[in-house]
Formats: sequence, C-alpha cells, structure tokens
Amino acid sequence: MIISQQSGALKKFRRTPWRFQRTFQTPLRSLAPFTGAILSMIGPVNSGTVLIDSVIFQPKNLEALLTQHHLQPSLLHDMTIVAETAAEVQPLLIAALGGWIDFVFIPSPKPFVLYADHDEYTTFFANSKGSLNKVSTAFAAQGFTAVEDYTRVLR
Repeated sequence: MIISQQSGALKKFRRTPWRFQRTFQTPLRSLAPFTGAILSMIGPVNSGTVLIDSVIFQPKNLEALLTQHHLQPSLLHDMTIVAETAAEVQPLLIAALGGWIDFVFIPSPKPFVLYADHDEYTTFFANSKGSLNKVSTAFAAQGFTAVEDYTRVLR
C-alpha cells in the first residue's frame, strides 16, 4: 500500500463527463458484504485507489490500517491511497467507507468508479449503462437500498 499527494486529481475526476450514476445507502454495519459485492462486480480486482476529497471526523480505522502498513496517516484533500494488491483492496475500501471521509474509489480494472460521502451515500459512476445496470441488479438482489431520484452533483 502506498500513500501520496496528487494535486488536481479530484479536479480531474469532477471534470470527467460520467454518463450514468446510481446511489445506494452505505450500510455501515454491513461493510464487508457491501464491499464484497462491489468487488465481485469488477471480477478479479488487481488494485484500488482511494482519493480523499475531505475528512469530516478523524478516520480512526483508516489511520490504523495505514499505520499497519507503516504509512504516515496524514489524510488531507487530494491524498491518494493505493492498494497495490488484490488482498489490500477490500480492507482499504472498508476502512474508507467507515471513516467519515468523502472519497473517490477507483478500482482496477475500472468498469465504474464510486464516490462515497460521510452522509452514508455511495454513488457509482459509469460511462456505460450496462456497467451501471450490473451494479444496480446485484445490489438490489442482495438487499442494499437504492436512493431513488438522487443525482450527485460533482463540484
């Protein structure tokens, strides 16, 4: 796992013209099944990147995970945390979702990206309707709650 500052990375994400999006409530008490469902839709995941937008409250679990990997947990806007192996991706995603931060998650391969916020909403963005329908169908089948008539505006 590596951590770095990438000035302008969020600006680039926000300028990307995402054609489709779908938002779900983030189930804080069921993050392992939630993140497992996300990763299963990607297929074999190679790596994943968390790009921090803002830190609302001290993300103790994320800081602990970074400390475990001998990284300095100074979490600021535009900080990037990269899970370099498949085994590191789910723990990173769980820690970020449970950490009271707003962030972008970019998996590799990248059929979609997601933006999660401290208000417990996770929005999936895709440029193909098929990729987004796969997310919606799988999440509905597993009982995760969609947020109807919600559009995330990226500023």
